[in-house]
Amino acid sequence: MAEPRIVSLIPSATEIVAALGFVDRLVGRSHECDAPVVVQSRPVCTAPNLNPQGSSREIHDRVEDLLQATLSIYRIDLDQLEQLRPTHVITQAQCDVCAVSLGEVEKAVAQLTSHTPQVISLQPQVLADVWQDIRRVAAALDVDATPLLTELQARLEDCQNRDYARRPRVACIEWSDPLMAAGNWVPELVEIAGGINVFGETGQHSPWIDWDALVAADPDVLVLMPCGFDLEQTRQAAEDLVQYPQWQKLKAVQNQQVFLTDGNQYFNRPGPRLVDSAELLSEILHPDQEQLYAGQGWERL
Repeated sequence: MAEPRIVSLIPSATEIVAALGFVDRLVGRSHECDAPVVVQSRPVCTAPNLNPQGSSREIHDRVEDLLQATLSIYRIDLDQLEQLRPTHVITQAQCDVCAVSLGEVEKAVAQLTSHTPQVISLQPQVLADVWQDIRRVAAALDVDATPLLTELQARLEDCQNRDYARRPRVACIEWSDPLMAAGNWVPELVEIAGGINVFGETGQHSPWIDWDALVAADPDVLVLMPCGFDLEQTRQAAEDLVQYPQWQKLKAVQNQQVFLTDGNQYFNRPGPRLVDSAELLSEILHPDQEQLYAGQGWERL
């Protein structure tokens, strides 16, 4: 097999490529791919069609306007893709809001004149899908995924098998205005980390919820993990949340059990670092453990 030339159009795929030992073969990336740090020097092949800065409500409204106008949220730099001559392009079909869509990628690839790369589309809904996606990428690159998967699954099992004295009820919030709970793989991560998930179902898209539902559920722990937000942006989103009159009614607020996380780096990327996410959640829910991610991946509100 000739040396691959890989373009990854989603951060999770970039991390999969790196974890499999192919970061040196990554020739292009999306505008959001930033880990490992070395990939930030690679040419960027996508851009958003909206301003990604602002409050949660402002970003939500911009996305809705584009979707209602049947416009793409992201665009592909076709000229850049042509120049990079990739042998493999990795994209996703899981969420059109999260990254460039499979349809847009296929349309772009069809317009390439000098070569036709293999398109690998990932569509994970649960952790088992993530492991299967790693196998698929590995197979396309002609490498064995077993060593990586064995290591990742061993860490997950270690997290799951800890002797948790208590299992708090946990609400994970993936967007703050309007409120959205976390679905897909996050409920699995909560259970693995020794908690009881109160919103969102494993393998189902993240559901919209309202304040009455949140107050009625009254979780022991509230974890904020807005999609695409780092810790600083999550702090800003939390400032808006505390203005709601229902906020002070929550047990988690009264007991100082509200936690901010870097959702962008940990919970929103269905790749190898979901194992880190389980370990991070375990730290939050069981503070007697060694704190490896505090201050970097999460902090208490």
